Amino acid sequence: MRLWYQSMTRPAAWPAYAEALRRTFDRAADPGTEIAIHGIEQRGGIGDQYRSLEFIETIEVLENAQLAEAAGFDALLLGNIADPGLRQAREMLSIPVLGLCETALLTACQMGASIGLVIANDKHHSRILENVALIGLTSRVVAVERMRVDRLVDLDAAFSPGEARDRVLAQFAEAAEACVARGAEVVIPAAGVAMVLLAEAGVHEAGRGAPVLNAAVALLKAGEAAVKLNRLMGGRFTSRRGAYAQPPAGQIAELRRAYGPVFPRIPEG
Repeated sequence: MRLWYQSMTRPAAWPAYAEALRRTFDRAADPGTEIAIHGIEQRGGIGDQYRSLEFIETIEVLENAQLAEAAGFDALLLGNIADPGLRQAREMLSIPVLGLCETALLTACQMGASIGLVIANDKHHSRILENVALIGLTSRVVAVERMRVDRLVDLDAAFSPGEARDRVLAQFAEAAEACVARGAEVVIPAAGVAMVLLAEAGVHEAGRGAPVLNAAVALLKAGEAAVKLNRLMGGRFTSRRGAYAQPPAGQIAELRRAYGPVFPRIPEG
């Protein structure tokens, strides 16, 4: 099984995170699962809390999505809390496509009746709650609290012992406790980097029995399950009715002349 994990981070700007993410996946993957981690290489990779910058980076995400399928990967995992390009990639590809936010929320629903989100900064607030509403889980999210990480790349320094690590962990603990006080039974660190950081620091509970979900690992395991289901279902994991319907074969040649090599698995009719 081969999984393409698409991060929205530029590897050179997040070296400690990149190493920690690899360690996390090496520990968590099933025997025989290969995980290729890809970041942003063309433009950006350091400030996707801004919608305009996320949009720029999503173009590369969708280009990489097509590369993943062409290279024979079995699933695409989008490792960013905004799920950039999730629905577009799901429509385009023939392999399963899973997103970090969607997977985190659905997994948390199996862990507890109510969810608390700890976001990195105020800018992420509305973007993530839009995803919650789109998935239909607004009623399950009872609390949103924030850390104070306005410059996201500052999180990379927190992977090493020192003042930065202590500050970030303290901010998360305060926010997570506030989520629990407001009724959350499960807490999701709503930033992919923070999930891995907290897991490496051994933070798995927010207090009073409320678990802290490492959704990066949940995404990996959901990806493995999706590949197995896709095989058992004869390649019919993704619905092709309505939201993720693909163009008919008779239109593909025309669309490719206008857009390039889109919908790579559909033969021209």
